[in-house]
Amino acid sequence: MPANGAAGTDPPEAEGPRRDGRHESPAQRADRRWTELLQEVRVTQTGVQILFGFLLTVAFTPRFATLGDTDRAIYVVTVVLGAATTGALVGPVAFHRIVSGHRLKAQTVTWAARLTMAGVVLLLATVTSALLLILRIALHNAAVPWVVGGVVAWLVLCWFGLPGWALHRYERRK
Repeated sequence: MPANGAAGTDPPEAEGPRRDGRHESPAQRADRRWTELLQEVRVTQTGVQILFGFLLTVAFTPRFATLGDTDRAIYVVTVVLGAATTGALVGPVAFHRIVSGHRLKAQTVTWAARLTMAGVVLLLATVTSALLLILRIALHNAAVPWVVGGVVAWLVLCWFGLPGWALHRYERRK
């Protein structure tokens, strides 16, 4: 029974902390999660925009004409992945702008989070492809796949492994 003695008369935020220790209504939670997500997307978008901009200029350099078919194919895949990454990471902003004012904040946060995670996965693929192309040109040796594999393993550990471990290790049991 709520503190004032009348069953169900207090607003949700007055019921005390939820399991996560926060005193917030569902709308406040959606607003907080949206703000957090926007900050994450801003950081990621900056890096993606720099990488994608760099990739777009490569085709206009004199060295590009000397690339073999395999390296050109890797370049095309990298540019397409960069464009897809950009789309996924700009997606949350477009989604919000289109549905804003229609009382869909919680749903917007859910879909924006999904788009952002897709963008992170695509960013992993873009970085992998770009690294492969650059190291193939710079090193011309059998170490390239090993170096790329090592960097990809490191990124997977940092971006997915450690957060997954933390969730498993510290998540409150229900």
